[in-house]
Amino acid sequence: MPLRWEDVAQDGRIMLTALAPAIGGTIWNGLLRDEPGVVESGKQGLVAILSRITADGSDEPIKVIAPVNARGTYQLMHSVDAAGAVDRLFLNAWVDVRGRRGRMYPPETGPEVPAGRIFVEHTFTRLFGPPETRRVKQLDVTGLPPVPQARYVAPGFATAMEVPEGAAALEPDYLPDATFTCFGLEHTDSNQHVNSLVYPRLFAEAALRRLEAMGRSRVVLVRALDIAYRKPSFAGDRVQVHLKMFEIGGRIGAAGFLAAPGETRPRVCARILLA
Repeated sequence: MPLRWEDVAQDGRIMLTALAPAIGGTIWNGLLRDEPGVVESGKQGLVAILSRITADGSDEPIKVIAPVNARGTYQLMHSVDAAGAVDRLFLNAWVDVRGRRGRMYPPETGPEVPAGRIFVEHTFTRLFGPPETRRVKQLDVTGLPPVPQARYVAPGFATAMEVPEGAAALEPDYLPDATFTCFGLEHTDSNQHVNSLVYPRLFAEAALRRLEAMGRSRVVLVRALDIAYRKPSFAGDRVQVHLKMFEIGGRIGAAGFLAAPGETRPRVCARILLA
């Protein structure tokens, strides 16, 4: 998989959002490309939509002009409710990305090293069905069991905005960022809504503004990301990030949510760790 110049920071570390295309290359356009169940599911209106991304990046410098290698796997899984009944079905994927160690300046080239890893949670839904039919609890797809055998303990949506255990909160509450984001077509993709990789950038930029206000260094990069998606945004929407800064293991982080003015539930929750 080739990298773009904007995928690698000036110190050589890979951006976590640059790991996401590896999901397409290894899973959707690789392992699942010729899977008959994918085609049949689509005909039934069943769609596995992105609901969570968890990613970690190494501190190795990755040479941007050398392609990276990705290796991934996926698993169909189910979760259960408090009564033990099947609650949701998932297609989860894990991908490791490795790149050529090196820099453009000063010139350096080395062996292949870990660049990062990414986990992606997809939740099955009848995307265009009536609201009461959208939650999928079993499959009727040739060659697949109605309920996947593997059980997934799905973390709740709001867990992505929690300050991690053992961290020291630097602020008493989730404080609104002073800057609103006004979405336009520049933020969207062919899925007809704001692209999922736009949101990590919004949280990172809000965290940098908060660091500036706190008098702390902004020469940091997101090295860990946990982001959960509940509701899409569209061109024309106006949204705001709310953050609580924290410190853990000598690194600073930010946890919070994104919502439109007047909304009582977040659209997106996220936690990032910077170093």
